[in-house]
Amino acid sequence: MEKKNRPAGRYLFCILFLAAVFGVYLYRLYDWQIINGDTWLTTADNSTQTTVSMTAARGEILDVNGEPLAVNRTGYAIVLDWAYMRLDTMDETVKQENETIHQIITLLDEKGEEWTDVLPIVWQDGEYVFLPDMDKEIETLKGRDYADVNSYASAQLCMESLIEKYDVEGYTPEETRDIVSVRYNMTKNQFGLSNPYTMADDVSLEIVTILSENTQKLPGVSIQVMTTREYENTSLIPHIVGRMGKFSSMEDWENNYKDKGYAFDDSIGISGIESAFEDVLRGTDGEKVVEITSMGSVASETVTKAPVAGDTVYLTIDKRIQEVVNASLEENILGTRENGEYQNSINADGRSQNHGEDCYTGGAVVMDVKTGAILAASTYPTYDSVLAQEDASYYSSLANDTLGTPLVNKAFIGTFTPGSCFKPAVACAALEEGIITNSTVISCNHYYTRFTNGSTVGAPTCLGWHGAITLRSALADSCNIFFFETGYQLGITAMNLYCQRFGLGVKTGIEIGESAGVLAGPNSRDTWYQGETLNAAIGQSDNAFTPLQLCVYAATLANNGDRPRATLISKITDYTREEVKDEIELEIVENVGVSQENLDYVKEGMKAVITEGSAKSTLGNYPIEIAGKTGTAERSSGSDNVTFIGYAPADDPQIAFSVVLDHGASGRYCQNVVRDILDAYFYDAEVCEDGVIRTADERAEAAAETANASSEDGSASSAASGDSAASEA
Repeated sequence: MEKKNRPAGRYLFCILFLAAVFGVYLYRLYDWQIINGDTWLTTADNSTQTTVSMTAARGEILDVNGEPLAVNRTGYAIVLDWAYMRLDTMDETVKQENETIHQIITLLDEKGEEWTDVLPIVWQDGEYVFLPDMDKEIETLKGRDYADVNSYASAQLCMESLIEKYDVEGYTPEETRDIVSVRYNMTKNQFGLSNPYTMADDVSLEIVTILSENTQKLPGVSIQVMTTREYENTSLIPHIVGRMGKFSSMEDWENNYKDKGYAFDDSIGISGIESAFEDVLRGTDGEKVVEITSMGSVASETVTKAPVAGDTVYLTIDKRIQEVVNASLEENILGTRENGEYQNSINADGRSQNHGEDCYTGGAVVMDVKTGAILAASTYPTYDSVLAQEDASYYSSLANDTLGTPLVNKAFIGTFTPGSCFKPAVACAALEEGIITNSTVISCNHYYTRFTNGSTVGAPTCLGWHGAITLRSALADSCNIFFFETGYQLGITAMNLYCQRFGLGVKTGIEIGESAGVLAGPNSRDTWYQGETLNAAIGQSDNAFTPLQLCVYAATLANNGDRPRATLISKITDYTREEVKDEIELEIVENVGVSQENLDYVKEGMKAVITEGSAKSTLGNYPIEIAGKTGTAERSSGSDNVTFIGYAPADDPQIAFSVVLDHGASGRYCQNVVRDILDAYFYDAEVCEDGVIRTADERAEAAAETANASSEDGSASSAASGDSAASEA
């Protein structure tokens, strides 16, 4: 009987067990939905979190007085945010993205505003074709991450692949192309949950208003406040301030910037101070956590790290002095060329040539000798940095200008044969090595015949016949014979040792790109002959230096042999300009190792250049005493270079300067620039509205004359009115 009852017991056990399990399940459902429903719903809704970067404001670039050079202007950008564009299905999301992009493009095109368009394909004559001169972008486009086609694929095939990839349908060929362009760039910039895409920047307030009124129709589109880089005086010092741009390639971004937190569509400094101080100017990006619900909507945003704006960089450049030097350099280069053309025109027989008609370029640098601060660094011709970035044809014209080479920083990178400006360094070396003394006399009869057995045929020459001459007079009158003999006895090794100490043929330490120049000697060519030492001693041969190096050399003489490190940075502050984080200090690179007695003797010769020598006619009457040295350097073709180095006041130097006119021919134009530099520094000269450079006193006189003229005109008018009234009476 017991065996018969066993199956019934087992069935009962199973029923009870299942009932218990079902009861537990019902209780859990009741707990999830009734008791703790709100809690679990919140948990489900906030199931996804992502961290989004918040871009910091870029630091600004100012001149030494706080005048703006590169600053930020508040604007608006159109941003696509993937988190806000998601719909129930991926197909719906993609279609919505395409339509949203289409509507924004249509609006921007209607209002004449730009959007980021990098697709190297256009619809033309009924087919898709590649744009010319975009080989690099076309190669990228065909890559596996984008069109994924063979390297020889046509534009049509590329477009077909991209249209399929981005599911673009229902639009005209032109509209399709534009949508694909945006989608392609979104892919390049890794558009996604944590990486929004900026479709257009610096849009007008009208666009902002229209989009704000249609936010419900454009999911995922937001208007964000942004800062736009704005450059003041865009042709003032474009080589120094530099500019910003995009990464040169995906590889460049991945290898050098991705790990630093840069997005591929970020702008970075690509030249000048913008590039050299990128880490300082960029600041530190912030972060916010965005919580996404399971349905794809945004639940919340929480700022976890506020962005910190970049630091502000104050340059040593004085905007007013820079403007004067720029204007003077341009005026005198043009004057040189016009005079050269005139000289040729009045010599119809063709015997006259090389009077400066080929003068197209030049450079000038002004330095504070007590700090090493660069007050002005001028390049001619200059260019408009913003226009060069925005106008491809303008940039192309700059790049193809082989005469002026405006993209080259003549002040820091351009190298020029210095001519006789080189002689003070040689004089210092020869005195210190005991080759000559203060009383050494060398005879100059125009020809140097040591290597010609007394014959004048083929002998190196001097511009004059100076007779028995001392070092002081040799500097004042720029006697080549004196320095031929001095250089011969000194030798190239000792000569170059001292010249390097003066900063010639070595980099100055300036914060942006510069050339080291060339110091003539055995290292500058395969075979060095003794005769080349003679040419080197007068600043010829392979000698070629930047205006910056020549200015540092002049400053070293002014500083009694202490060579300052050149700098463009006055101070660095926080973004608000309240906290000073770093400030300029004089840094002496080295001392040239020349006694004060010998330096003083050379400096007396440099003062004699102004008062009785080669610069007397132009600068001899200047109210402040100057020490300087002129230079004329023969070129293998064309007109001579003309150069000038100096400092002032001669006995208590404040500034040093250098000027170079490439193919300048005549020293007077070079010295005109020097006079304007001195006027700018000592007498507050500035470029007036009519383009004329005037000192403060000259401006006051002009204002007084204008006021008197107005007063006289008013008196005359009143008198005329009185006469007329009397006549009528």
